[in-house]
Amino acid sequence: MGRLLLSRVGCDCPLCGARVAGARLCPGCEADILAWEPGAPPRCPCCALRLPPGAPCCPACLGVPRPFARTVAAFDYEPPADALVLMLKAQRRLSMAPVLARLIAAAVARDGPLPAGTLLVPIPAGRVSLRRRGMNPAAEIARGLAAELGLPLARGMLLRRREAPRQTGRSRRARQRGAVGLFSCRGAVLGRHVAVVDDVMTTGSTADAAAGALLAAGAAGVTVLVAARTP
Repeated sequence: MGRLLLSRVGCDCPLCGARVAGARLCPGCEADILAWEPGAPPRCPCCALRLPPGAPCCPACLGVPRPFARTVAAFDYEPPADALVLMLKAQRRLSMAPVLARLIAAAVARDGPLPAGTLLVPIPAGRVSLRRRGMNPAAEIARGLAAELGLPLARGMLLRRREAPRQTGRSRRARQRGAVGLFSCRGAVLGRHVAVVDDVMTTGSTADAAAGALLAAGAAGVTVLVAARTP
C-alpha cells in the first residue's frame, strides 16, 4: 500500500526539479540517463566496463575469469547520474532507492531478461556503514527492484565474515585483497540463479567475493545488478 501511494504522490524530479508522479525521474532525465547513443563504446559482457574499440572483453575479465557470468549496469558513475547514488548514500534520501531500482529494471529489459526464478540478494553493508547511514543502500535498491522485476528478495542470505576497510581511494589490488573471503552464504541457493544487487561497481572485487560465496553454496549461476559502473 505504501509503494502504491508513493507512486501517486506528486514529487520533484531529483535531477531537474520537474513535477513527477512518485519517486522517479521525469521522462526527459530518464531518457537522457538511459540513452544508448549510436557509436557509444559497448560494455564488457561480464563486468559492464566500457570497452575500447574492437575489444570483446575488458583486460581484467580476460586475465582472470570472474565467478559471475554477467553484469547489468544502469549507467556510468559520472555526472549527472552519479548524483542519484550520492543522494541515497551521502544524503540518506531513501526516495532515491526506487528511482535507482527503476533504472536498473530498465537496463535489464534492454540487455536481456534474467533466468526464471532468479533470487535477488543485496550486498550486505558493514557495521560501520550501517551505523553511519542507518540503512544499507544495496538492500533499499534491491527491495524496489524486487517489486519492479517481480522477483523474490532474500535478505540476510549473504553475511559479512569480517569488517573490510573503506574502499574509496584504494587501488584495484588492495580492493581485491580486502574482499577475499569477505562473505559467506546462509540460505537455500542450491540450483538457483542468483542476482547480486549493489549500488556501484568499481573493480568488481566485492561482486567477486559475493558470487564466490554463492557458488560455493550451490548457486547455479550469478548475475550482478548495479545502478552505476565506475568508468
